[in-house]
Amino acid sequence: MANVWSSQITFRENELHLSGMPAHKLARDFGTPTFFIDEADFRERASAWSAALNESFGENAGHVYYAGKAFICVEVVKWIADCGIGLDVCTGGELAVALAANFPASKIQVHGNNKSVAEIDKAVEIGVGTIVVDSLIEIDRVAQAARSQGKVQPILLRLTPGIEAHTHESIATAHEDVKFGFSIASGAAWSAVLSAQSHPEIELRGFHGHIGSQILSMDAFAVSADRLIELMGKYRDEFGVQLPELDLGGGYGISYLPEDEPLLSSTVLPFLANAVKTSCAAYGVDIPRISIEPGRAIVGPSMFTMYEVGTTKMVLLETGETRNYISIDGGMSDNIRPALYGAEYITVLANRTSTAPFISSRVVGKHCETGDIVIKDIELPADIVPGDLLAVPVTGAYGRSMASNYNHVPRPPVVALLNGKARVILRRETEADLLGLDV
Repeated sequence: MANVWSSQITFRENELHLSGMPAHKLARDFGTPTFFIDEADFRERASAWSAALNESFGENAGHVYYAGKAFICVEVVKWIADCGIGLDVCTGGELAVALAANFPASKIQVHGNNKSVAEIDKAVEIGVGTIVVDSLIEIDRVAQAARSQGKVQPILLRLTPGIEAHTHESIATAHEDVKFGFSIASGAAWSAVLSAQSHPEIELRGFHGHIGSQILSMDAFAVSADRLIELMGKYRDEFGVQLPELDLGGGYGISYLPEDEPLLSSTVLPFLANAVKTSCAAYGVDIPRISIEPGRAIVGPSMFTMYEVGTTKMVLLETGETRNYISIDGGMSDNIRPALYGAEYITVLANRTSTAPFISSRVVGKHCETGDIVIKDIELPADIVPGDLLAVPVTGAYGRSMASNYNHVPRPPVVALLNGKARVILRRETEADLLGLDV
């Protein structure tokens, strides 16, 4: 199961340890549920993606943009800055976090399919490096913001290459019937090119393509790159100059189950380099500056969630078999992904070793919802009791980011561990926080 745990996780003395600290101490000191993030692992992954991009593309390497939607807070943005990579944000809130961390605006890329006028004005005002434009209306909004501030704003056009990526439909983003981007096949992409060219306040730097999330096969990435580069060739033929930048997005899959084979930076970047070089040669295009956007692939495996068992209940099924329902003190408020699109996880008994037989089990949350299931079907020891600790790995991406206050449950904290020391980087919400919104 090594591929689902961060590099500083060990199992010794009958217990899970992170950065040398045992599970029972982590639970005692910080409570449950809590997200624990392995800072060393996060930094190693971020640096590995950056190094692989530079090694594969050399002088044509652009930015590794960490996708803030996966998980963002001020401290993590500071780590990103330390690693020398860029940051992709898609709301005014995410941009505010970046600014609170004093992240360099020139290395920020602003995304999103419905940026407000205020968000665009702020992005132009602080001098973000790139705005990824998603509609003709946004082109006009960016032009107006830049004109009013006496600036020229660099942009990329987000394009839809018409690809059915092999992932869940809720996280596929490159087919035609989707809210993101300008379709290449329908001609919308070329209309966007012409619109951008009509505004002197806009500098069209290139194209952007993102085909989805949690993709475990590289083939679709090559097809997407080819279609984007083909359009770059058309632009060169039409205007006599070449667009200098191409952002190939992210979506590189990670291991949620032990049998999953993740897409590693050492595999992804050489593959992309070969695909880009092949397509550029085919269309007579110089290799542009290539950027990518791994978010989940950096933070996902770096974090796990610790829960405490509250109750257990043996349920007799219609088949005559039994299933042990194990209720934990969190659930869909801190991990909505299983309920949202059937994401699968594993868990381990973290505070002790059991010699009891493994039995059919279901790990469920405390919310008033039948679908509040963290793990639908798993074999766990029969002697799990209230007070035991369960650790669920690979919760860094979208766990805390998509967390809610359903049933007025305060959201868990995030605790970072490095070199045997733990510190809170995002505190636990309290009931006072929730009541503080009432007027």
